[in-house]
Amino acid sequence: MADTLMKSLQAGYSALVIGASGGIGQAISNCLAADLSCSNLVRLSRREDGLEITDEETVHRAADRLRETAFDLIVCATGALTINGVGPEKSIRQLSQNAMMNQFAANAVGPALILKHFAPLLARKRRVIVAFLSARVGSIGDNQLGGWISYRSSKAALNQIVHTAAIEVSRANPASVVVTVHPGSVMTSLSAPFSSGHQRSEPKNAAQAVLQALDSLQPADSGGFFAYDGSPIAW
Repeated sequence: MADTLMKSLQAGYSALVIGASGGIGQAISNCLAADLSCSNLVRLSRREDGLEITDEETVHRAADRLRETAFDLIVCATGALTINGVGPEKSIRQLSQNAMMNQFAANAVGPALILKHFAPLLARKRRVIVAFLSARVGSIGDNQLGGWISYRSSKAALNQIVHTAAIEVSRANPASVVVTVHPGSVMTSLSAPFSSGHQRSEPKNAAQAVLQALDSLQPADSGGFFAYDGSPIAW
């Protein structure tokens, strides 16, 4: 890995990874920790810090503790596919109101709360990047298979939330890049039950690809939905 990974950020940049104890969140954190240009790395997670993104009070407390820090990079690597033992539906006949509400809480409402409380911690008047992990199955235009209604729609909602917030963030900082990114199929516990017949990448490789893709994006790309290789994904 290159000594300087995030070349587009100022030397000595500050980074925050939310969901840093998960498979890809931990890998992203490790990549940033090895980046010689990153002088301050903060890792937050439910496991280590009690940050539960569906509980606004814990989100507020975590942000309040960091209010003196101006972050150049924020990556929210949270997300859920199976919640309380309930995985994605194969058919609309399997739809459960509670399961669907849980998916939206974890994949859409939680990230919206992160934006509400952590966007004010972004540095001003210089390039900043904010990224939320989404999923290609959240694309409406790319949906050819059906199924997975709750998860798909919660990720589509996330894409809209981030797109809308990007407009607001750009008013305060025109150099900002606020996006959702699909990391590909990664060897993590989230994807393991659904990986049969699918090629998956090592978390470290996926993390490097995601960060390099983010590094290449421009303010004109803010509000967009991108794959790990930097290519745009249809809404």
